[in-house]
Amino acid sequence: MLRALLFALALFSTSVFAGELKPFSASYTADWKQLPISGSAERSLKTRDDGTWQLSFNASMLVASLNEESTFRMDEAAIKPLSYTFERSGLGKGKKIEQTFNWEAKQITGSDRGDPIKLPLNAGLLDKSTYQIALQNDVAEGKKTMSYQVIDGDEVETYDFRVLGQEAVNTKAGMIDAIKVERVRDPTQSKRKTTLWFAKDWGYLLVALNQVEKDGKEYQIMLQEGTVEGKTVKGK
Repeated sequence: MLRALLFALALFSTSVFAGELKPFSASYTADWKQLPISGSAERSLKTRDDGTWQLSFNASMLVASLNEESTFRMDEAAIKPLSYTFERSGLGKGKKIEQTFNWEAKQITGSDRGDPIKLPLNAGLLDKSTYQIALQNDVAEGKKTMSYQVIDGDEVETYDFRVLGQEAVNTKAGMIDAIKVERVRDPTQSKRKTTLWFAKDWGYLLVALNQVEKDGKEYQIMLQEGTVEGKTVKGK
């Protein structure tokens, strides 16, 4: 159960950007509907001195913690991951993943819980963090369905999404107009349901996420405060 909550907090073909990336930072609260368990998370996107980007995510609850970081560059308006690290502790066995993306050699190397990773690197492939930036961009561009090839452990998986419509979300930053999106899964393979809301007026920042697990347990994360290009997110 704790693993599922931290996994959701870590939520968020080649994706082409028509506009520019917007640096952001945001903090979230997280709550289980059935149990008095709460947590917090922080997520940020910033530029580095060499012109590349860094996407960071940190979450904690009780004695558990999770840290995730991606670096990437924009190449002809497409995301190209450079490195990805993930570390979880405090939940029984820890988990650590390291990935390096060598675009010249077209190869991914690294390790997953001590096991070596070596996979071919194809155009459009994203890591488990940078696909969230691609999703934000595609929602901003008005796309209704989205699909991404994501390196997940030592395999490449397809993540599918679809837009459900517009909806106002009542956050601690105020009422925010958002685009509602759901993760599309084969119901014969998974009963998990994931719904996300992206702020229309704030760079399509993730403002809320709701997930129902296959056992029926439900939890939610909600924006507490944030900034986009240095401006404080404020709702109505």
